[in-house]
Amino acid sequence: MNPCPCGHRGHAQRGCRCTPDAVARYQGRLSGPLLDRIDLHVEVPALSPRTLCDLPDGEPTAAVAARVCAARQRQLERQGVLNAALDAEGVDRHAALDAARSAFLQAAAERLGWSARGFHRVLRVARSVADLGGCETVDAAHLAEAIQYRRVLAIE
Repeated sequence: MNPCPCGHRGHAQRGCRCTPDAVARYQGRLSGPLLDRIDLHVEVPALSPRTLCDLPDGEPTAAVAARVCAARQRQLERQGVLNAALDAEGVDRHAALDAARSAFLQAAAERLGWSARGFHRVLRVARSVADLGGCETVDAAHLAEAIQYRRVLAIE
């Protein structure tokens, strides 16, 4: 979704004309429970055409597809279903954390005000990040990446 009704909030070259109240109303149109059901919250800022042209080529699609295929296979072999289909008990079992990592995730959940659903979604995403990296266990880097994907809309 856009960051505000006019779509220019935070844009480097265009000014936002929305009031803070209008931004809050606009962002409030998506309820917390609905947002809780979305696994990845990623901000994609507007880029100038020059910046887009100057960007280096990304990773080839074939390489990404191969990594995703391997991660899916790893999930099916480990638990019989994809991570997205795991229930809370399955997430706890297949994304088990040691005491330090568990404390890290709990601290983030408390600080960011996640629900139980949000907590398990982050853990599920961390398990997927670990699978994409070819790792058997979920480590702190996987958790940190998953936490970054659980971004909250900022009204400023």
